[in-house]
Amino acid sequence: MSSPAKKADHLAVLVHGLWGHPKHLDYLRDTLQKQYPTDRLHVLVATTLSDNKTYDGADVGGERVANEIEEEIAKLKEDGYDIMKISMVGYSFGGLISRYAIGLLYSSGLFERVKPINFTTFATPHLGVRTPKRGWRSTLFNSMGPRTLSTSGQQMFLVDSFRETGRPLLSVLSDPNSIFMKGLDTFKNKWLYANTINDRSVPWYTAAWSRTDPFVELDKIELHYLDPQPPPGEVILKPNSGFVTPKRSPYENMTFFERLKTIPHRALSNLPFYILLATLMPIFLPAFLLNSGYQTYQSAQRIAAHNSGKVFKPEKYRVKFLEDAEAVQDRLYERFTNRQREEYLPTPPPERAEEDKSSAEQSPERPDLRLSRRESARERAHDFKILALTEEQFDMIENLDKLGFEKYPVHIQKVRHTHAAIVVRMQKDSFVEGKAVVQHWAEKFEL
Repeated sequence: MSSPAKKADHLAVLVHGLWGHPKHLDYLRDTLQKQYPTDRLHVLVATTLSDNKTYDGADVGGERVANEIEEEIAKLKEDGYDIMKISMVGYSFGGLISRYAIGLLYSSGLFERVKPINFTTFATPHLGVRTPKRGWRSTLFNSMGPRTLSTSGQQMFLVDSFRETGRPLLSVLSDPNSIFMKGLDTFKNKWLYANTINDRSVPWYTAAWSRTDPFVELDKIELHYLDPQPPPGEVILKPNSGFVTPKRSPYENMTFFERLKTIPHRALSNLPFYILLATLMPIFLPAFLLNSGYQTYQSAQRIAAHNSGKVFKPEKYRVKFLEDAEAVQDRLYERFTNRQREEYLPTPPPERAEEDKSSAEQSPERPDLRLSRRESARERAHDFKILALTEEQFDMIENLDKLGFEKYPVHIQKVRHTHAAIVVRMQKDSFVEGKAVVQHWAEKFEL
């Protein structure tokens, strides 16, 4: 008599991003399923966020995904599966939705029965998408952005007031006293993959929650690649630290006239892109704004229907988000009394690092400027300028860094659309570098 077929006890959940569709994660799913057969791993690609539902906010999306996960586990149990482990993967805005869902599942007690194993984000705006650059264009972008993407836009630009907390949702997601951080901390492995260049949706600093962006001037840095890595190689940089070192720019030793000669070559390489942009912008921008208005209206209708319980009862997820209100109040008061900040915080040169370190040991740091030891050592040694982030963003970095993520910089050069390439959102030969990233992740994935 043959023994019954073995059934998977590990559930992997994949969550797509803004304007996304489950099909965008086909390559992630297929690669993972090639790595591990169905009798060892069951893969769920979330379906409750398609058809522009990602406009509705990370909180509503997180409730939908949490409910979908619980329903899937219950359905699998009826089919004879005994799910004992869970992993979650979020792409772009889906990473924020996943972090919210994790907090709800942690609060519900699911992680007492199902062990969290792997959590991964690909090109996720952990710090939001507010640009830290100065100038009228950045001001316009930071002002208009929240008005074009409904609730999700307000959350990503940190201008929302999340329910009873009175704080931006992303700030609450990164609060060490929140169910979201406590839930995230239960995962055994935590990784993120962040594009270094050409990701206009989710730049390096927010995907990797970094105070600096060393990739702004590539001619001034030396890249250090991970070795070994899947072919074609030279895509993934060393994680966490040591992925770049500064070097003198080749333009520094040139005379004015020598530099002038290089301008045509550099400008010509970007010319086709800018011509296309100038041609499409008059058509695309009005259409985008009209669609944004329509989607905002539709989103409001969906949120109202969601809150009314027409699909499922969301009340079970309306839990206490912050578990220590007194500590939160203390931190808010602390931030209130330390509000002054420079727009840019220049990092001291290496020879002053030790001096600053000893000074820091003798006197308390301003809470909004504290650097984790690992980040501080790296950024001071490389002498990169610290970005003009908000107080909430600096707090997010400090808190998230304590979770022990492995951060993998991804240096995709063959295509401009690196945001799509990093997860091979569509089958294109030019996305070969993204395939290396996905393969690297799949090989690290722990059953």
